[in-house]
Amino acid sequence: MIFTGNSDVKVSILSAHNAYKIYGGEDASRKMELSLLENAGFVCENFFFDNKDITNFFESLKVIISLNFSKSIYYKLTNLLSSRPIDIAHIHNFFPLLTPSVFYACQDANVPVVHTLHNFRTLCPTATLMHNGKICERSLHENCWWTVPKRVYRNSLIGTAVLAYMVEYHKRKGTWQTQVDRYIALTEFAKNKFIEGGLPADKISVKPNFIEDPHKGIEKVVKQGGFALFVGRLSEEKGLSVLLDAWEHVKYPLKIIGDGPLKALVEKFTAECPQIEYLGFQDKEVILPMMQEADFFVLSSTCYENFPVTLAECFASGTPALVSNIGGMAEIVTDGKTGLHFEVGNPDSLAEKAEYLIQHLKEAREMGENARLKYLAKYTPGINLEMLLGIYRLTIREKKGVCHF
Repeated sequence: MIFTGNSDVKVSILSAHNAYKIYGGEDASRKMELSLLENAGFVCENFFFDNKDITNFFESLKVIISLNFSKSIYYKLTNLLSSRPIDIAHIHNFFPLLTPSVFYACQDANVPVVHTLHNFRTLCPTATLMHNGKICERSLHENCWWTVPKRVYRNSLIGTAVLAYMVEYHKRKGTWQTQVDRYIALTEFAKNKFIEGGLPADKISVKPNFIEDPHKGIEKVVKQGGFALFVGRLSEEKGLSVLLDAWEHVKYPLKIIGDGPLKALVEKFTAECPQIEYLGFQDKEVILPMMQEADFFVLSSTCYENFPVTLAECFASGTPALVSNIGGMAEIVTDGKTGLHFEVGNPDSLAEKAEYLIQHLKEAREMGENARLKYLAKYTPGINLEMLLGIYRLTIREKKGVCHF
């Protein structure tokens, strides 16, 4: 029950999400947001599907056939929406099982729709605006059929072609102009890219990710130090090769946490470079204390990160961030204030900035204190809840003329 003014109002929210086979940042941020709403007293209906359910060739074939619009998902959601009152639907990842049919089901039921733009898949089959390890924005300014011969989706010609057709079909049908009432971008940078790609500017709000405060509101976090830390998916777009090449010249302990396709490469470097320690995949119970102890956190991505949850964890832990100077990372981390920027894709630049932090630990500690204060000012659950409810109220008022909570 939510107390608003002089009365208690029960508000029902549909949360729709297609989970990935390997749990990632999108899954984590959606889960935290759902928990935030439930703890605040909202009634949340889960419309949840998992890619782990795609277990064989025939299941994969069904996904391919219905990728553009799933009639079964449309009818399932239509039945759910007709069976109980829903005040607003919040859709996160819809690929590949939910499909854009979820937006049409909500609109046909006259339910206001909010969609969080966790990635760029509405505009490009790459989802990251990257190709061959470099930023590629062709799909923002032309059709995305160029991705098919490049096999950008899992190196599959058929998979990329089907995905490109889905993207182009819904661009031309006007799905993103008519079937979503309000979008949530995670940074101003991401918002501008989506506008550049054709999404309506007046429908995009900005709300960052958040995490629970691991230090219960204190302003200054005590730090032991003695190492740098990387946490993330071990993949090329995360700049793993850049990080590892840089650390051949940085004689300072680096702890790496994560899993992914470049795991073997990380293990090889670990064997050859005694200053690198690979800890594999770890839960938050392990990661957050290490975030607190690290001298600085490294985010070496060569792609446009939207808002990595690890950056919120880093700031909450009073730890400065060393990040590539592109996209949302450069927006979130203020150079010289809450961390440092290095030239994207340049291991020498990364090594130089890492050495600066190592040799100037007092300044690094001050940056970490600033990062902690920025977390308290912008990325706490309470602040995020108010931002999210403001977006919900705006969306409902715009669609129905009145909002009762």
